[in-house]
Amino acid sequence: MSLAPVIAVVGPSGVGKDSVMEELVARSPGILRVRRVITRPEGEEGEDFDRVSAEIFEQMVLDGAFALHWSAHGLHYGIPIEIEAQRQSANALLVNLSRSVLLNAQAVFGDLIVVSLTADSTVLAQRLSVRGRESASDQARRLGRAGMPLPDGLNRVIEVDNSGPLEVTIDAILAGLHPERA
Repeated sequence: MSLAPVIAVVGPSGVGKDSVMEELVARSPGILRVRRVITRPEGEEGEDFDRVSAEIFEQMVLDGAFALHWSAHGLHYGIPIEIEAQRQSANALLVNLSRSVLLNAQAVFGDLIVVSLTADSTVLAQRLSVRGRESASDQARRLGRAGMPLPDGLNRVIEVDNSGPLEVTIDAILAGLHPERA
């Protein structure tokens, strides 16, 4: 029995990763979303995630609780080891990853599909401002990284502009995931 592919959704802050992932799950019942473990402080919300302290996260690393883990933006992120069991029963698993860990994720998961979301810089700035999670200087820093390229060596990448309507983005992703149906 082959394992379901892992679909890594990546892109700059404000590009709409969470909205895209929610809609992909809604439109494709066999795709499941993986909950990340994050050391995000109390009061900072965002995606549906499991919040832990840095100390607990480090213990989880030592205990082998993660299939993949990394640090970004002063936080620690982990993909629980349970993803391997989930891959046996799903059509695909969606994970929100940092572009910096994609090659490592490909090595860990094997069958990795990268959905790289982009958006116009004006759209990104507006979305970051509306969500209000970061200070103005943090927003500027995140916008400065928006053009960061994907690493070389990825096996399968679907690039989609998410500046417009969500349904257009989802249609493009699904067409990329299933080119035989197009």
